[in-house]
Amino acid sequence: MKKILNTLFFIFTATLALWSQEEKSNYTKSVLEKVSVQTLFSYYTQEGNNAAVTGGEGTEALTNAAPTMVVQIPIGADGILTVDTGLSAYTSASSSNVNPFDGKSADASPWVASSGPSSSDVLAHFNSSYAHFSKDRNTIYNASLAVSKEYDYQSLGFGVGVSKLYNEKNTELGLNLQVYMDEHDPQYPIELRTGFFDFNIRGEGTYTNAFAAFSQTKRNTYALSFNMTQILTEKMQVSFFIDAVMQEGLLSSPLQRVYFADKPDFYIDAFQLADNVERLPFYRYKYPVGARFNYYISDAIILRSYARYYLDSWGVSGLTAEIEMPISLGLNWAVYPSFRHYNQTAADYFYPKEMALSTDQYYTSDYDLASFSSQQWGFGVRYRDALSQFSLWKIGLKSIELRYIHYNRNNGLSFDQTALGLNFDID
Repeated sequence: MKKILNTLFFIFTATLALWSQEEKSNYTKSVLEKVSVQTLFSYYTQEGNNAAVTGGEGTEALTNAAPTMVVQIPIGADGILTVDTGLSAYTSASSSNVNPFDGKSADASPWVASSGPSSSDVLAHFNSSYAHFSKDRNTIYNASLAVSKEYDYQSLGFGVGVSKLYNEKNTELGLNLQVYMDEHDPQYPIELRTGFFDFNIRGEGTYTNAFAAFSQTKRNTYALSFNMTQILTEKMQVSFFIDAVMQEGLLSSPLQRVYFADKPDFYIDAFQLADNVERLPFYRYKYPVGARFNYYISDAIILRSYARYYLDSWGVSGLTAEIEMPISLGLNWAVYPSFRHYNQTAADYFYPKEMALSTDQYYTSDYDLASFSSQQWGFGVRYRDALSQFSLWKIGLKSIELRYIHYNRNNGLSFDQTALGLNFDID
C-alpha cells in the first residue's frame, strides 16, 4: 500500500508539474493589469500686444483653467481602452472685443477687455482610443474617436494606425491616419453684422467695408504620420517621424479683423472699425519632420532631446529644438528642467495692421503667422513609488507631479502655465 501511495503521489506531482509548466508557457501577461487614472489640472495666463481679433494691435490677455481626466481600462489580456475627457474654461480680453461695445463701464478700446458675454467660453472634449496587442506583443493596432465643442466651433475626429516591433523589440515602425471634420458657427466682428449702426462713428466720410460672409463653414483635416524608433545601445534610443497634413475648407478665423492701408479709418470711442476679416486660402499643406534622441547618462540623469522642421504651403517654415533632463533625487523624487527654442518665418499672407490692400486676395494680421522666435523654460518635480503603498479602498496613488512653464516670444507675447497631475490605479 505504501508503495502504491508513493507511486500515485509521484504521478500526481509529475502531472501537476507538467501541467503548471504548460500553463506557464501558454500564459501571456496582460498589457495592462489594472485600471489606470490620470487627473490633470492646469492654469494658464497670457499677456501680449498683438491681438488678432483687433487687427494685430491690442491686448492679448487671457486666462484658462483646464481640468482633465484620462482613464485607461484593460480589455481582456490584449487590449487597452483609453478615455480622455475634460473642460477648458477661459476668459479672454481679445475675444471679448468681437463686440467691444457690449461693456457697461468703459469706452471701447483694443487695449481694454469688454465685459460682455463674449469675454468667456468653455471648450469640452471627449477623446477615446483602443489599442489591441498581438499575442507576441510585436503588433499593435489602434483606433480613435474624438469630439470637442465650444460656442462657435465643433470638431469630430477619428483615426486608425498600426505599429510593428522587430529585432527583439529594439525597432518599432508605426503608421497612423487621422481625419478631423470640423464646422464653424461664424461669429463676425459686431460692426460687420447685418443691422449694425451707430451714430457715434468718427471718421472722414461714411463708414463702409468690403465684408461678405463666408459661404463655406466646414474644415476637414487629413493627417498621415510615419514614425520609427530604434534602440541603438543600452543607453541610446533614437526616433524619427514625418507627417503629411492636408487641410481644406474654412481656414480663416471669422472673428479676426483686418485693416487696409488704402481705406480711411473709422472709430467708435477709441476702437477702430474693421475693413474686413482675415481671408486665407481654401487649402493648406503641412510637412513636419522631426527626431528624438534619448541618452541614459547615469542612474540619476537622462538626456531627452527633440528637433523638428516644419514647412507648409502658406510660406511658413519653423525650426524647433528642445532639451529636457530628468534628474533622479533618490528612489522617490525626480526633477526635470527643460528648454525649448523656436524660430518661424512669416506666412505669405501676413500683414501688420494697415499694411494689406483691399485688392489683395488673401490677408491676415494674426501674429501666430508672423515671423518670430520664442523660448520656453520649464521645471517639473515628481514624487512616486513610495506613494504606491498608500491606498484608499481600491485606489492606490502612484505619483504626484507639478510642472511650471514660462514662454516668451520676441513680439511681446508671453504666458505662464502651472499644472498639477495625479496618477493612480484602481484594483
